Amino acid sequence: MVPLLLLFLVHLTIFPGSISALDFLFNSFFNATDFIQLIDDARLDSSVLRLTNDSNQLSIGRAFHRSRLRMKPTSNSTQISSFSTSFVFSILPEISTSPGFGLVFVLSNTTEPDGALSGQYFGLFSNATVPAIVPLLAVEFDVGQNPEFNDPNNNHVGIDLNNVESKKTADAGYYNSTSASANLIPVNMRNGQNIHAWIDLDGPQFEINVTIAPLGVSRPPRPLLTFRDPVIANYVSSEMYVGFSASKTTWVEAQRVLAWSFSDTGVARDINTTNLPVFSLETSSSSLSPGAIAGITIGSVFVLILCLSACYYWFCGKNKMKEQEYDDDEIEDWELEYWPHRFSYEELILATKGFSANELLGAGGFGRVYKGTLPNDTQVAVKCVSHDSKQGLREFMAEISSMGRLQHKNLVQMRGWCRKRNELMLVYDYMPNGSLNRWIFDKPKKLMNWEGRRRVLSDVAEGLNYLHHGWDQVVIHRDIKSSNILLDNDMRGRLGDFGLAKLYTHGEAPNTTRVVGTLGYLAPELATVAAPTAASDVYSFGVVVLEVVCGRRPIEPSKDREEEVVLIDWVREKYVERRVWEAADERIKGEYKVEDVEAVLKLGLACCHPDPLHRPTMREVVAVLVGDEAAAVPRFLLSEVTEDRSNIGDGGGDKAGEELSPPQVLV
Repeated sequence: MVPLLLLFLVHLTIFPGSISALDFLFNSFFNATDFIQLIDDARLDSSVLRLTNDSNQLSIGRAFHRSRLRMKPTSNSTQISSFSTSFVFSILPEISTSPGFGLVFVLSNTTEPDGALSGQYFGLFSNATVPAIVPLLAVEFDVGQNPEFNDPNNNHVGIDLNNVESKKTADAGYYNSTSASANLIPVNMRNGQNIHAWIDLDGPQFEINVTIAPLGVSRPPRPLLTFRDPVIANYVSSEMYVGFSASKTTWVEAQRVLAWSFSDTGVARDINTTNLPVFSLETSSSSLSPGAIAGITIGSVFVLILCLSACYYWFCGKNKMKEQEYDDDEIEDWELEYWPHRFSYEELILATKGFSANELLGAGGFGRVYKGTLPNDTQVAVKCVSHDSKQGLREFMAEISSMGRLQHKNLVQMRGWCRKRNELMLVYDYMPNGSLNRWIFDKPKKLMNWEGRRRVLSDVAEGLNYLHHGWDQVVIHRDIKSSNILLDNDMRGRLGDFGLAKLYTHGEAPNTTRVVGTLGYLAPELATVAAPTAASDVYSFGVVVLEVVCGRRPIEPSKDREEEVVLIDWVREKYVERRVWEAADERIKGEYKVEDVEAVLKLGLACCHPDPLHRPTMREVVAVLVGDEAAAVPRFLLSEVTEDRSNIGDGGGDKAGEELSPPQVLV
């Protein structure tokens, strides 16, 4: 009873007043996990919020408050609400002269802006020339200068409206008086010092005011940056997520948020800044005289030369052996055993234009993917994967190379490989039409119709059936999702990204391994038994079936309630209510027969049965999707009660006939 009371008191402290209001105060982020949604590399590091990962060459991180901010009474309204926020941040590079990146405070109607790239554009935009396609308003604290974006310098604040190029900027600093003639006192935002920022949005006046100052300086009486324009209303939706975002490339730059206060009912509460941690560049100090320092330096150099001379041959021989061991031009016997074709590193350098950022197709935890063009004008996709050790690399290559022998029209074909020390480059066929999810979710120029969706589902089912039953080993994919289904020139579906796949001998029990995959697609049994099976792949495929037919993601925020909506539960409720056809995507209404869409939805639900023993095999799934439907009614659909569709019409109305009981597969 006491823990519940404490939790209630904490809730009241952070969310005072009306339930609909968004009013909170984090004097630190200790135990803030329940209120902060962390995305990609963002994490809570002790009592502070870290946005990027130092160990990743390309890193992206976002953190949003889990509750959404009400910004408009309706989606079409031109009236917007006001809010006030203040926070303390620190930006600390490992090398003071390296390129800078910075961070942004952002309002977005999604936590996953489409096409956002790791390493660039604050983790919010796909590139400098293409605006974001979602309502997005950001205040950037930029410590890098890019002339392409018309950045004034490498230490400025800007207002961004759906675009990385700011509408208005100002050099970082503050004014200590309200006088128009007051001089700007510069503030270096990239030396690790704690910076206090205040942002106020006056909705009725369509005005944003941004103020910064070093921690310990009282709030300046005059804002650093003021932007006033009714156009602001075009860049907010009725409800927005509020939080922070950052990204970086090769260079280490720690972007931290130490405290955060927010209110949409008045002025944000003051932050207690007395016990916040302090971060700074490493410096050295000495009370020795310049002569003593010079003497110590000369002596140290002399001793160092002696040590280097004594160890030269030993180190030189060891390094030569190591270089030979990892030489990317050296082909070892175990490599020839597995791979059909080996590309040289120079070939891939030329094909990808030096692994240019302009050729980057995407980046994630498993590696970066570049578009390449071979000398014969064949287009390929090159995935770069790093590995920690040579022994682990050898095992990894052996497993991936086995998958390289997979041959099926509905799998993305591997063309070859290249190894440079511990980095492995895998070369695949290039899929010009991208991934399936872009044709359904990402506001495509041309929405995929019902016929195309059903055909792609059939293609993927055949490819997955081949992995489970049609090869000399069982291949468990472990990461089936719409973004891993790629479309070729003819818009036919191919299953790709075998980076998490596991191989087993037919009839062999899978070994227990760590849980991997994507939230929303993971089978429930993996929560207790971390051994992937063909049935767990079937579950993931079932989720894909439902999202493709319904045009909804596996987990979505609810507009009517605080908790998220799980697609499987929503479709199951429709089925129990005898209105499963209503779950189909409204945007393709009229393109399908009700009986056809019902059959596919029921198939998806059957694949998502909570008990893996009651799920169909991929052979049975293929029989429904591409086989003789009259002769191939599988066992998991035989328990359906015949339904009278005479009153369905265009998809509305009530069903008549016998009372429908949920089939065994859904119990």
